[in-house]
Amino acid sequence: MIRVIAVTGSASGIGRATTALLTEQGARVVGIDLHDAEVCADLTTAEGRAQAVAETTALAGGSLDALITCAGLSHAGPPQVNVNFFGTTELVDGLRPALAAETPGRVVLVGSVSALHGHDAELVEHCLAGAERAAVARAGELVNERRSHEIYSSTKVALGRWLRLVSVTPEYAGAGIPVNAVAPGVVLTPMTEALVRDPQMREVMDRAVPMPLGGHAPAEAVAGALVWLASPENTHMTGQVVHVDGGAHVLLTSPH
Repeated sequence: MIRVIAVTGSASGIGRATTALLTEQGARVVGIDLHDAEVCADLTTAEGRAQAVAETTALAGGSLDALITCAGLSHAGPPQVNVNFFGTTELVDGLRPALAAETPGRVVLVGSVSALHGHDAELVEHCLAGAERAAVARAGELVNERRSHEIYSSTKVALGRWLRLVSVTPEYAGAGIPVNAVAPGVVLTPMTEALVRDPQMREVMDRAVPMPLGGHAPAEAVAGALVWLASPENTHMTGQVVHVDGGAHVLLTSPH
């Protein structure tokens, strides 16, 4: 039987690599992105998310085998809150009926090793409370305070906490749906291309995310982990954040 898997952010970067790998393995992918996808929708808005849920469910025939959420924004600002957190969590919840319709599906999110860096506790709490307007307003305050770099990491911290909360609930674990995440280090995608080319920025990134195993990762390295977590073989792993970061997590959390 051909598996049907939805992938957000499918038009570029990790999402594109994941889509290619799934297709190579024989799956039918319903890509979700702003353009060049089966479902073209704007995940910054509630209306766009509802559209994405409705169109994805229809294209999947009401039943999904997995959802992999790669969509995200790296440019610092309030829209990161809309896409990185609410554009992910609302899509997961909206597609849960399709994931539970037949054979239980799998959910895999894309986090980030940046969750280990500084974040804003107030922004994280607004996200977890589902208060999108307040979260966006707080992100605007962080921009004004010249702390805009904390917005991205805060959305990823919130996402990691959210997945731990929902992963063991009756709606997900009780329905046989694992919910996990992959946290990449520096990945070579169009989003990071300009930064990697700049020697000064590359040095800053390498200090913030040291990757002794293999250096900066190709998108395919992350895609492989996402695809396994979304596979039928994953029957008992849930609520976990798997770091695909060349050892950065170990170095950044080591007491020595």
